[in-house]
Amino acid sequence: MAGLLARTGFRLGKRPSLLVCSVRGEKYMADPLEHATGIERKELEAIKKGNPDPFMMRVMKRGPGTKDQPTAVPSFQESRIVGCICHEEAFYVNWMWLYKGEPKRCECGYWFKLTEAQDPFK
Repeated sequence: MAGLLARTGFRLGKRPSLLVCSVRGEKYMADPLEHATGIERKELEAIKKGNPDPFMMRVMKRGPGTKDQPTAVPSFQESRIVGCICHEEAFYVNWMWLYKGEPKRCECGYWFKLTEAQDPFK
C-alpha cells in the first residue's frame, strides 16, 4: 500500500503523500501504548515499568550448574522444556523436560531445576 501511494505521488510529479503527512504541521504518530490493546498493551506496560522480557523468552545464562546449586529455570507450569547449548562450538541444542521438585542433569554435566516464576505483569 505504501509503495502504491509513493508511485502514485511520483507519477503526478508531487512528493509522495506518505512523506508529507509525517512532517506536516509538527504532527507525529501517537505513543504506541495509546493504540495497543490486549496482550500487546500488557507487554508494553511491563516494558515501561522496567521489565524488558515480560514473556521470559530471552536466553538465560547458566549458573554454577552443580548438583548443590542447579541453574534455576522459572516456570508457571509443573513442567517445562529446556534447551542446553553444552559447548560454545556446538551446532545443536540438547532438549530436555524439567519437572518441579526434580533437578535434572544435562548430558554435559550441568544441573537445572524448575522454580516458581513471578508474575511478569505485576
